[in-house]
Amino acid sequence: MKDIANPIDRALLDDWQRDFPVVPRPFAELAKVTGTTEADVLTRLADLQDASRITRVGATCAPNTLSASTLAAVAAPEGQIERVAAIINEDPGVNHSYEREDQWNIWFVATGPDRDAVNASLARISDRTGLRVLDLRLMQPFNIDLGFKMNSDAAPITHASPRALDQSAIRKGDKELMSILTTGMPLVPAPYAVIADQLHRSEQNVISRIRALSDAGILSRLGVIVRHRQLGWKSNAMVVWNVPEGRVSEAGTQLAALPGVTLCYERRPVADVWPYRLYCMIHAQSREDALAVLDKAKALPALGDVDHKVLFSTRCFRQTGAMIAKAKESAE
Repeated sequence: MKDIANPIDRALLDDWQRDFPVVPRPFAELAKVTGTTEADVLTRLADLQDASRITRVGATCAPNTLSASTLAAVAAPEGQIERVAAIINEDPGVNHSYEREDQWNIWFVATGPDRDAVNASLARISDRTGLRVLDLRLMQPFNIDLGFKMNSDAAPITHASPRALDQSAIRKGDKELMSILTTGMPLVPAPYAVIADQLHRSEQNVISRIRALSDAGILSRLGVIVRHRQLGWKSNAMVVWNVPEGRVSEAGTQLAALPGVTLCYERRPVADVWPYRLYCMIHAQSREDALAVLDKAKALPALGDVDHKVLFSTRCFRQTGAMIAKAKESAE
């Protein structure tokens, strides 16, 4: 975070992780605010992407709306972690994968255009690795709007409660549009016009659908998607809590509001091996800082007597946008 010395770069990273302009020349709008030119903004964002400081300028999609997804894990034997991770990452449905400090040591997100596609992805991975795959489906989100402040030494998150979803707003062609946006929009002066050409639609139609999907909560965030590790948030812990089902809402609400907790949600447990229902992520600049946030979480009234497990991330194997449309449905 501290090695982003140029104030324009810092402003692009800090101010445009969400609420990206949905107008014909969005990068020109960024240029006006940051005091530079449209061409300079495009060059800087391309350089940040080439340097792996950002993954893309694009969208994130509310889980299980236009597509399906699940968090999954395997217990790779010692000495086989790289081999198993490579197999997992070869599957087209996997968009995030991490090594974590636990017996269940490789964690990944499997995505697809529907639940059948996700099930097929998990089955392929199990068959190819010879390992059991935990399928930990999302049940209830408490905070899933992840963001990182570059211009502050405070907590990295701009907290936001889950937005209300209106799935009746979805129209034919929205999957294909969101598939492009979650992969990343082109870094050109008129990106929505380029996307419209790919989809054989008008620029105004693309802009209006993006606005409608955002208003409906389907498009959860549009902006600069950063690689937090490369920007200083290197000590990341997933904490799982064995909260009784009847207390999840109370505990999740308290935990999501805690500064330093960057994600919080309920997932379906696996009775024989994984009883944990409540999950949170803590992204910090050091392990000490992450554990300090955890101490505050353990002191919350709803979590004081709850067993938990801390799984620090040790390696990021993959981080891309989610698969929304099938390959044959996506724009060329």
